[in-house]
Amino acid sequence: MVIVDLYPFEATVASGADEATVIEKIDIGGISLIRAAAKNYNDVVIVASQLQYKPLLDMLMEHGATSSLEERRWMAKEAFAVSSHYDSAIFNYFDGAENSAFRCSANDQKALRYGENPHQKGFFYGNLDAIFDQIHGKEISYNNLLDINAAVELIDEFEDLTFAVLKHNNACGLASRPTVLEAWKDALAGDPVSAYGGVLITNAVIDREAAAEIDKIFFEVIIAPDYDVDALEILGQKKNRIILVRKEQKLPKTQFRSLLNGVLVQERDLNIETTADLKTVTNTIPTEQEISDMLFANKIVKNSKSNAIVLAKGKQLLASGVGQTSRVDALKQAIEKAKAFGFELEGAVMASDAFFPFPDCVEIAHKEGVKAVIQPGGSVRDQQTFDYCNEHGVAMVTTGIRHFKH
Repeated sequence: MVIVDLYPFEATVASGADEATVIEKIDIGGISLIRAAAKNYNDVVIVASQLQYKPLLDMLMEHGATSSLEERRWMAKEAFAVSSHYDSAIFNYFDGAENSAFRCSANDQKALRYGENPHQKGFFYGNLDAIFDQIHGKEISYNNLLDINAAVELIDEFEDLTFAVLKHNNACGLASRPTVLEAWKDALAGDPVSAYGGVLITNAVIDREAAAEIDKIFFEVIIAPDYDVDALEILGQKKNRIILVRKEQKLPKTQFRSLLNGVLVQERDLNIETTADLKTVTNTIPTEQEISDMLFANKIVKNSKSNAIVLAKGKQLLASGVGQTSRVDALKQAIEKAKAFGFELEGAVMASDAFFPFPDCVEIAHKEGVKAVIQPGGSVRDQQTFDYCNEHGVAMVTTGIRHFKH
């Protein structure tokens, strides 16, 4: 039997130690011993981590200080997982390029209740504890994680106090207001039907007053930088409700997606347009309020499934049309939803995640009362759209930045 306890390389890195100290904690002999023992599992029991002490003791107690070939092979597999994880940690320390590979190991694996659907297995690779503290609720599911990721990416766009409600990775309600309670009420008003069973997120501390209102609906997850004691008492009354405290750690700058027989890698879309990025392309100049609302809407449409259209007014999401194969259909969906929940579109702004190939969307939006439009621009027929705006007094700005999201 061989038992190895490797130098604490990852703990040393996490402590902020200087490079000389970190290098000193790269175990050489221990890794060699693990690999040699694991290779010879026919005759050797290898214990490569303190996490394997309990399985080892269970095995010895069951068989009376003996082991089967199957058990030794399993221990060897676990040992190679330890050595793989250790080498990955060292590689990650030396390699500064985030897009070089998807770098994790079997030790980072967390089994989920199931995948996207109950008949699918699901796993998460990574360290959720670095991003959140879960202080209440059931185990986080595969679908919860998808929505949580979308929620974090969305809320990080906003500096103002903002509350958002998401369903299936898209915002169904969002508002920026002076208080959490006001932001919550106006976010919920955007689509109180879709909010049922959704994921809630805010960038402000949730107080008792806001929690009392939030508690009135059913939702899966709530995320905030912190909660008042009274707020936690209210929100924690539902035993399965997942309550997360967001930590300050930023999300990685690189995204990975598996497909076919490989992995796609790209930089995250971190561009946030400001007033300086806007180019007014119409005779009508947008007002300060319209510019504020357009930038607000642009942040939402950027984080919505393409094709996407967002209608907003007064820093409140009125409605969005998402995941449509036609931009016109996305707009029609948004208009229908806005009307269904009693919103007046007169004076609203419209945001599009990509250019308008034809003037049709602007024509439809104008007839509903939209007064200002933000879009990337870049269509060969841009001038036709600009001309329509000029003829009907609609203000339009372009950003030069497309925000497709598939």
